[in-house]
Amino acid sequence: MVDGRSDSQPRLSAPVSAALSDVVSDTPVKIGDPYRVNGVTYTPLDDPAYDETGYASWYGEERSGNTTANGEPFRPLAIAAAHRTLPLPSYVEVTALDTGRTILVRVNDRGPFAGNRVIDLSRGAAEQLGVSGAGMAGVRVRRVNPSEPEKGQLRSGMRVPARMDTPETVLAELRKRLPAVAAPVSTPAAAPTPEPIAATPTPSVKPPVRPIPAVNTPSPAPIKVEKPLSSAVKASPQASARPILVQIGAYSTKQRAEDAAKRLGGVVSPAGKLWRVRTGPYANTAAARNSIEKASASGFPGARIVVND
Repeated sequence: MVDGRSDSQPRLSAPVSAALSDVVSDTPVKIGDPYRVNGVTYTPLDDPAYDETGYASWYGEERSGNTTANGEPFRPLAIAAAHRTLPLPSYVEVTALDTGRTILVRVNDRGPFAGNRVIDLSRGAAEQLGVSGAGMAGVRVRRVNPSEPEKGQLRSGMRVPARMDTPETVLAELRKRLPAVAAPVSTPAAAPTPEPIAATPTPSVKPPVRPIPAVNTPSPAPIKVEKPLSSAVKASPQASARPILVQIGAYSTKQRAEDAAKRLGGVVSPAGKLWRVRTGPYANTAAARNSIEKASASGFPGARIVVND
């Protein structure tokens, strides 16, 4: 991630053609076949009761000139987001767990594809939510069905007024659900290569087609969408039993730790009388070493690989 923006995993998107219209519509709704990125299978699903807590990142200008996964022009200032499995488009309320601020967001892209991030916000959405200054933010993402006027406002690129703030008592419970370690955002590793799927006959019945969003990353390499899996495959991503992390350092004050975490997109956690900063998890040690090299180049020579504890 650069300047608080999204991970190095390329969002699956296509270049904008000269004939592309700026008209944005909620129909047809696209779901899509299961697809695989970096060896992880994602199965799009129309789940009206979707409600998840995790981390959000955001992406900005680097995808300008491209389209989103459902063929719309990418607009950095629109209140939009990328999600791995929700229908495109769909609408969600996103709550910042630090402040309780809640906004309405239109999902029109696919991603993010790294770590335990559950949503990738556009720059406009991150600014309205108040998290554009952070590499990542703890959030709650809940699917909703807003009024037609509100849908129209988001389609036109306008903001809908923020919802009522979530009470602190509720936020305290939601924070307990956050994963202990978030994915890295500031020191992207090399873009992964999709794993080929063996060519086997697939059933004729396929799940609804769901678009795959674009990920805003510095000079992203294009990624090929692998052959869709059969609708009978309902595989879900499996996390490694021993996540590979990089510890940037341990600090005597929380402020120093937060400063380091902000520079590198890490996560601060208490460790006795110290505050440690870590990034990860990484898919392999090569990616972790790449992160260590970049941390060292940024003035953090003590970074090292650790196992999540």
